[in-house]
Amino acid sequence: MAESEALGSGPIAPDWRPPSLDTGVATPARMYAYYLGGKDHFRADREAAEKVLQSMPIAREIARANRAFLTRAVRHLAQEGITQFLDIGIGLPAPGGTAETAQAVWPEARVVGVDNDPIVLAHARARPGVEAGEAGPGAGSEPERGPELVVAGDVRRPEEIVKHPEIRAVLDFERPVAVLVVAVLHFVEDADDPYDAVRVLMDAVAPGSVLVVSHATGDFASGPMLRAAKAYEKTTARAVLRSKGEIGAFFDGLDVLEPGVVLLPYWRPDGELPEEADRIWMYCGAGRKR
Repeated sequence: MAESEALGSGPIAPDWRPPSLDTGVATPARMYAYYLGGKDHFRADREAAEKVLQSMPIAREIARANRAFLTRAVRHLAQEGITQFLDIGIGLPAPGGTAETAQAVWPEARVVGVDNDPIVLAHARARPGVEAGEAGPGAGSEPERGPELVVAGDVRRPEEIVKHPEIRAVLDFERPVAVLVVAVLHFVEDADDPYDAVRVLMDAVAPGSVLVVSHATGDFASGPMLRAAKAYEKTTARAVLRSKGEIGAFFDGLDVLEPGVVLLPYWRPDGELPEEADRIWMYCGAGRKR
């Protein structure tokens, strides 16, 4: 497929290029879209993703399980009454996304996405009712639908996120916020202190807010996982595998919701567990701020 065809039938014109987009370097967001069967990826993304799949063929199932966890977590929190969602590393549009799920429960739910991939911002500009860089009315036919905003940002610079004036214009940090850091923190190296980033984010939000995390681990089949992680070394973000204890430490000081820190399929499943549940090697969990 020619690079100009990589955007497929998505909402962006095939010949469109944001100025900062380097199609020769793979990004985790576009690789994730490839795993999910999306069209918004380039040759470098496909080649890097295929290297992951060679080492760990179950990577597609893990990506789908991660998206299903996000959907369940957002739905659960919305049903508990949370109407504000800060999704860091929101990625490219796919079924079961944060805004779609939250606004199915609360049409007035407010959703802010943050990402450092220019193609994600491009989608935000192209989608009706979604603003990139400024607040705007949400998509859909319901007149009271909540705003959806997507801004450029990076979890490694959390102060910029929590002080962002346009984010503050959409989200009221004096009320509970669901802070979603799903399949993101394993792209933050220890030198960038992912634990401090989480502390900054959660210190900024009100009591009753909930942190939602999913994270790749090397606790199982460390050989294939390490080889898969190595495939990310030439992308825009290296992958770091952490143990269950290290992932659980992101919830220090929070009240961890049942069933605790578990593999993706085991977090509040809404049906029968898949046969490969024990091979979905990503932990996840949610913790509420006191």
